[in-house]
Amino acid sequence: MPSLGPVTAQQMHFSEPLPLRSGATLPAYDLRFETYGSLNAARSNAVLVCHALNASHHVAGLDEQGQAGWWDNLVGPGKPLDTERFFVIGVNNPGSCFGSTGPMHVNPAHADSGQVWGADFPVMTVEDWVDAQVRLVQRLGITQLAAVLGGSLGGMQALAWTLRHPDKLRHCVAVATAPNLSAQNIAFNEVARRAIVTDPDFHGGHFYAHGVVPQRGLRVARMIGHITYLAEDAMESKFGRELRAEGLAYTTQGIEFQIESYLRHQGDKFSAYFDANTYLLITRALDYFDPAQEHGGSLTKAFEGARANQFLLVSFSTDWRFAPARSREIVKALVDNRIAVSYAEIDAPHGHDAFLLEDPRYHGVMRAYFERIALEFTA
Repeated sequence: MPSLGPVTAQQMHFSEPLPLRSGATLPAYDLRFETYGSLNAARSNAVLVCHALNASHHVAGLDEQGQAGWWDNLVGPGKPLDTERFFVIGVNNPGSCFGSTGPMHVNPAHADSGQVWGADFPVMTVEDWVDAQVRLVQRLGITQLAAVLGGSLGGMQALAWTLRHPDKLRHCVAVATAPNLSAQNIAFNEVARRAIVTDPDFHGGHFYAHGVVPQRGLRVARMIGHITYLAEDAMESKFGRELRAEGLAYTTQGIEFQIESYLRHQGDKFSAYFDANTYLLITRALDYFDPAQEHGGSLTKAFEGARANQFLLVSFSTDWRFAPARSREIVKALVDNRIAVSYAEIDAPHGHDAFLLEDPRYHGVMRAYFERIALEFTA
């Protein structure tokens, strides 16, 4: 399928402060975003795509460096989310490190000195991001989205849209997600965070002032995360016990196995472009998401106010981080409320990363669902 080709990111400024669930406020801020396709005359064909942990607004097409968007295999002309039919919006959340206001930007309270936010950037939640996204969508002149789509943490945002702004979307598409993190998932996040904050170059989150980056901590955090994104069978099939060189070197600190080389490469690459404070902020937002908590632990009660026309939930058989059982919890809560929901469980070997890959069965489900949505404004 053809790509969208070169795309240009846009920036939008918001002077009105954003109240946060913590009780803090984010003062004036910017959001970076990209759009693909054209908004129809009725403004009824817009789809918002919410990003996961280390992704951004660059969903599809080629950026200025020629890099394809992280969901380019799904979004574009003739693809499952067809930009010849839909107007697609990719937005970078505040607190990220890809252009929207975040820890690397100047703190307005210290504008005279030019001191950046660093660790002082306010803690944000999934719900805060959704509230910021609503403002962007409204500024674009859209009163109701055809759909909100997201995978993993992006799926949590899609769910939060239906709970906080139920009249502002018609469909919710949540892929490889969960109604909250398990204790094991929170534990993985905490180990990754400790790797960062105990790095001597972290300096309590104010490493910018010291001219350093806690790359060692970021490398380890990424290596931990990457292990959880892959299925054991996929890792075994791809690497097994293959050695990097002929024969054992009998070293405790060098690289012996190909899997070690792969993880170190992923860690090195990640530490060169991702911000440490952003990693802490986003993983904590993952930890905090739990819509049932305010309803006595009942997910059914949490979804009583959801008003989307229909939901699509997709999970993957080997995703042990956001297992299919977690999606089925959401499906049950929706069924309990007699809300229309479709559910697809894809037998795929790739683990959590499957939602980013081009699987014919997965893409077939997505294509069929978005074609059905398109009938609402083309019939």
